Amino acid sequence: MGELSHLDDAGRARMVDVSAKTESVRRAVARALVRMDPATADAVARGDAPKGDVASTARIAGIQAAKRTADLIPLCHPLALSFIDVSVEVDATAGEVLLSAEARTTGQTGVEMEAMTACAVAALTVYDMVKGMERGVEIGPVSLLEKTGGKRDWRREIPTRRA
Repeated sequence: MGELSHLDDAGRARMVDVSAKTESVRRAVARALVRMDPATADAVARGDAPKGDVASTARIAGIQAAKRTADLIPLCHPLALSFIDVSVEVDATAGEVLLSAEARTTGQTGVEMEAMTACAVAALTVYDMVKGMERGVEIGPVSLLEKTGGKRDWRREIPTRRA
């Protein structure tokens, strides 16, 4: 498995030293799935849930969260993001809200955590905004879909949904 990069010689957690890494354009895409009753998802799709426009609020919450990732995840490097966006797709029939985030920077470390943080906080925002309508809402999975830049690119194989 190799040496764990977040541990010092004494086995204590530490921030990784990226000073020797070459700067490159870094990009990451993540997603989160929120499952709920179709009637609740329909209210989200219409934009008229009791607490307001769920999709727009979740989108902004995700963007804000990505910008604060280093404040939330102890060993993450603070990054100057060049781009972050969160999209919201609602499938009311299936009772699903799919949140996707893309983050970009030019730097010495990747933006995977920023993309996943954006999705996680956007999903929590969806939950918060519909919990008065339904308590059985489920969040997950939150997944990294792809990352580019750095030593190697990576992409998750996504199984095709059956109709």
